[in-house]
Amino acid sequence: MGFFKWFTSKAKMKRWMFLILLGVVLICYGIANILYFNTLGIIEILKIVVSFVIGFTMIVIGFVFMQKRTLELLIEESDTRKETQNINKLIFNKKVYNQGPKIVVIGGGSGLNTVLKGLKNYTDNITAVVTVSDYGKTPTDSRKALQVLPLNDIKESLVALSYDEEEMEKLLNVEFKTGQLRNLSFGDIYFLAMNNIHENFTKSIENSKEVLNITGKVLPVTLEEIKICAELDDGTVIENRDKIPEYVSETASKISRIFINPTNCKPAPGVIEAIKEADAIVIGPGSLFTNVIPNLLVKGIAKAIKESNGIKIYVSNIMTELGQTDEYTLSDHIKTINEYVGEGIINYCIYDTGEIVPEYIKKYNLKGSDIVLPDIQKAKELGIRLIQRNLSKVEGDSIRHDPDVIASTIIQLICDELKFEDMQNDSQYMMLNSRLKESKKEIKKRQKKDKKFQRSGKKPFERKPEGIKSKFNSKYKDRIESIKDSDKNATMRRKLVEQKEKEKKIDKKKQK
Repeated sequence: MGFFKWFTSKAKMKRWMFLILLGVVLICYGIANILYFNTLGIIEILKIVVSFVIGFTMIVIGFVFMQKRTLELLIEESDTRKETQNINKLIFNKKVYNQGPKIVVIGGGSGLNTVLKGLKNYTDNITAVVTVSDYGKTPTDSRKALQVLPLNDIKESLVALSYDEEEMEKLLNVEFKTGQLRNLSFGDIYFLAMNNIHENFTKSIENSKEVLNITGKVLPVTLEEIKICAELDDGTVIENRDKIPEYVSETASKISRIFINPTNCKPAPGVIEAIKEADAIVIGPGSLFTNVIPNLLVKGIAKAIKESNGIKIYVSNIMTELGQTDEYTLSDHIKTINEYVGEGIINYCIYDTGEIVPEYIKKYNLKGSDIVLPDIQKAKELGIRLIQRNLSKVEGDSIRHDPDVIASTIIQLICDELKFEDMQNDSQYMMLNSRLKESKKEIKKRQKKDKKFQRSGKKPFERKPEGIKSKFNSKYKDRIESIKDSDKNATMRRKLVEQKEKEKKIDKKKQK
């Protein structure tokens, strides 16, 4: 039965067998001509030579592609990844993922998980260093009952690194509705069980790699539950992360400093070692004050990053955040990180030019967010090497970082570093470079398809610091002006209607 599998359409072997057969026929035709003719003229000789050359070429090509397809089929039998279309990806899967570059990603929330989703297509040696905090929120019933640490960010990172993200998310977040397990989530029960087995919280998460079949590993930045606190200019201290924008907006008092409580918490086992051994350390994207900086404030983390020989990369946010980074430019983000942990923590910054269709940013503008404009010269003065990429993509009505673009840029930096060290013949470089070329082609194709414009609304405020030029502002200037004009007209019409209604009410009162 196994023999006949080679002849199925899925095997893709019949075409090469047929090509070899044609090659044999052509060679046989040439031999037959030699035996048939007593004397050979120039035309007969040319026919025989051509049939031999074409026939031999067909046989060689057929055998080469048959062997290539045979190797693909053999690897497909044991390959667990989704990408199994060609030999380059398959060989890459089995060899280079395990031997791929060691990359540490530090942060929390959706920004961190975006980077993880992209990087898992290049290497298995990913370490996600994640915040352990409920950010001042009331613990869930599951957490109270099981007395476990806040694991939301850890769960989300495990989902991002999993083979089937959708199924993993359902599994870890499912809540039992009946019986003794009522109001408990599977994720909390699972980690409690793993902790009981290993008697070590870090090991229980680390060993989940094999149990849950995920790429890389997730480590808590510390084993102590931390609170992320903000002190405002007016002296108010906020211990609930979600309340920070609200307080800032209501009081018009900006963030004076961010700190973690307890302030002297130690990093979890394995975190410092992972940073020291990393080929690349990625910080961000994510909320600057509540996802990025708090991780760097844990004792020893910033020092380990500075001392590491790995490439230090900061992925900038695309949009500012109300109550946190209002009117922040690219250099403001970098400068703020340096103010908290000192210089030398960032070598490269990957940023977006802000080339986003204006209709998409309406809801962000209405919430007080704007594009992070790239003040390139000021950022360069901070000693940072800048890398511009088309990072933004639209998911529904939300503007998100493109995980494939971020990952390919990080891998390109690693390849450039290997090339600088004269390691072009190194197997890791060759495989990464090959995978990178394929990814770039795929990204270009997808980005062309994704360029669809949708209408959404106005742009209530526009920020243009002196000396900054944005592709967004230049390319869509006319459209922005048109949107603003239509909004002004709509506002005027609304005011006129309201004024007329007031006048009517006054007239009615007078008549009475």
